[in-house]
Amino acid sequence: MRVLITGGAGFIGSHVADAFLAAGHEVGVVDDLSTGTRENLDLRVRFWPVDIRGPDLPAILADFRPEVISHHAAQMSVSVSARDPKLDADINILGTLNLLEAAVRTGVGRVIFASTGGAMYGDQVAMPTDESAVPRPVSPYGVAKLAVERYLHAYQAMHGLRAIALRYSNVYGPRQSPHGEAGVVAIFSRGILEGRELIVHGDGGQTRDYVYVEDVVRANVLATTLTLGQELPLLNIGTGTEASVNELVSLFGRIAGRKVSWRHGPARPGEQRRSVLDCGLAKRLLGWEAGTDLRAGLARTFRWFEEVLRGQNPRQP
Repeated sequence: MRVLITGGAGFIGSHVADAFLAAGHEVGVVDDLSTGTRENLDLRVRFWPVDIRGPDLPAILADFRPEVISHHAAQMSVSVSARDPKLDADINILGTLNLLEAAVRTGVGRVIFASTGGAMYGDQVAMPTDESAVPRPVSPYGVAKLAVERYLHAYQAMHGLRAIALRYSNVYGPRQSPHGEAGVVAIFSRGILEGRELIVHGDGGQTRDYVYVEDVVRANVLATTLTLGQELPLLNIGTGTEASVNELVSLFGRIAGRKVSWRHGPARPGEQRRSVLDCGLAKRLLGWEAGTDLRAGLARTFRWFEEVLRGQNPRQP
C-alpha cells in the first residue's frame, strides 16, 4: 500500500513509518518539523516539510495518492492547549479538516486517527475506563480530539470516508522529546542523566496508563486490516494499569541505580487526576494488547537516552 503519515517525523509517527516500511509498504510523510526532526526519517520515505493547515496538502495527496492516512500531526501538549486553546483548535481541528477535505477529493480509502484516551475521558467513576464511557475532557486538547472523532463520523456519513480512531493512553519510548512540556518519561530520563532535579507537578499522586511506543505501533499496523462498516470504531490503546508520577520517580531510581533528586512544583491546569484504559475492545477487534510492562519499557527508554547522550544513536530528539 501507499501510506501517508502526518506528523511522521515526530516521536510516534516516525516509529509508525518504520513499521510500515518494514512491512513492505510505500511510505510518505508530511511534517512541518515544529517538533519532529529529519533524523527520525528513514531515507526511503518520501518527505514533504509541510504544515497540515497549509494550501500544499491537497496537491501532495493528489501526487502521492495514499490508500491509507495515519494521522499523527497535532499540537500534543495539554498545558499548551490550556494556555492557548485557539492555537490548539487551529492545528488539531482545522488542520485535520484540511486533511479530510483533501482525502475525500483524492479517494483515500482509510484514515487511522491518533486520538487520545488519556485526555478524552476526564475524571471517570469507572476505572479502567472503556469506550462506552461518556467523554468528559477537562482540557482543550481533549475537546479537540473529541471534535475530530465527531468529524470523522460525519465524513464517513457524508462521503463514505472510512476511518478508525485509536485512543492512545500516555505513550512513551525512544525518540520522545524531552524538551517540551509533554512526555514526562522523556523529561525524567534526560533530567536524571544530566544530573538535574526533577519537578513533579502537584502532589505526584495523579496516575496515567503508560503504554510503550512499540505496542502503539502494532495497533496502527493492525488497524489497516480491520473491516470497517458504517460505524466509526473507537478503540482504547493502553495497558489497563495505572501508575502515579511518584511511582515513576521511584522506578527510575531503581533503573538508573542512583538516588534521584526531585521536588514538587505547582499543579498544571487542565490535568485530570486519574487515567487508565480498558482495552478489551482492541483485543477483540484487532487481536491487540500491550506486551511491554512499565519497568521494562522505562529501562529501554532510559538506555536509549543514555546512548543519545554518548553520541551512539543517530536518531536524536
